[in-house]
Amino acid sequence: MLKIGPLEFNTRVFLAPLCGITDSAFRRLCRREGATVTYSEMTVSDGIIRNNLNTSRLMRFTEQERPYGIQLCGSDPEVMARATRMVTDLGPDLIDINLGCPVRKVTDRKAGSALLAEPDRMAGIVSAVVQATHLPVTVKMRIGWDDKTKAPGDTARRLEDCGVKSIALHARTRAQGFAGRADWDVIGEVKQAVSIPVIGNGDVIQPEESRRMLDQTGCDAVMIGRGSMGNPWIFSRTLAYLETGEVPAPPDVFTRIETALLHLEYMVEDKGSEVAAREIRKHLPGYLKGERDAHRVRNEIHQTKNAEEMRDVLLRYADELRAAPPSMERPGEPATT
Repeated sequence: MLKIGPLEFNTRVFLAPLCGITDSAFRRLCRREGATVTYSEMTVSDGIIRNNLNTSRLMRFTEQERPYGIQLCGSDPEVMARATRMVTDLGPDLIDINLGCPVRKVTDRKAGSALLAEPDRMAGIVSAVVQATHLPVTVKMRIGWDDKTKAPGDTARRLEDCGVKSIALHARTRAQGFAGRADWDVIGEVKQAVSIPVIGNGDVIQPEESRRMLDQTGCDAVMIGRGSMGNPWIFSRTLAYLETGEVPAPPDVFTRIETALLHLEYMVEDKGSEVAAREIRKHLPGYLKGERDAHRVRNEIHQTKNAEEMRDVLLRYADELRAAPPSMERPGEPATT
């Protein structure tokens, strides 16, 4: 049993917060497939206290997404505390603090991973958030600003002293961005440094990698980010593998198209037809990966202007696949694109 403050979880495969990806529609799909916890996209504290409409939209959620956390980002303790009180009133299950975003427009404002280079400021912000809510506060962080300044064990201990209930560690420095390999050994070092749960993150794309991360690092759970894009089944397949030692076959193309259509429907409900058609395109390579003529279909989709046109393209593609002769490729091999 995994415990984060008063919350208890029977599974341990989390959906990582990703800007532009983990909106309400996608969170619903991932929870349906067994994601232990879902998170909002990174939400800037200044926008919250100003009641910015776009910021408010980022935090909206449905009951199907629980357990659900709202992730906050900011550089001012008072603003973060005010935002925390406002977010608490929305009724999430936990509040997460972003100490990992490497994007320059965030770090230039002394937020995200920039706080790892200023431990006193970081501690002040985290303490302010913890004191402003009754909800468990967690942190998602990187292992440091760069190789010269990283001290993830010391950072983790200080966060625990501030009252943080768990730490999700993306095992790259800010300087790495998303390049190179995640250093899983550092996850193990942080696990040894604190008594609160540590959730490992970085380079988990297949179910087997979750098992390897858990075994190699001793972490309490795994967090999957980019590997979930257009692939919500990564959670159900990973959970099955952790339980049985066998990896279930991936869903067939018709299940993937059906899920892409459901994803699109959820997004239309939340954002309208034109925005949904534009934003779901980030997921479509995952939904269509390895299928015959997928490149052509993606090109057709990029020409669509709204969800109705996109739905027609996907339904027509499914009909084409049903009518096509069996593939000449060996069983288990993806079709070429």
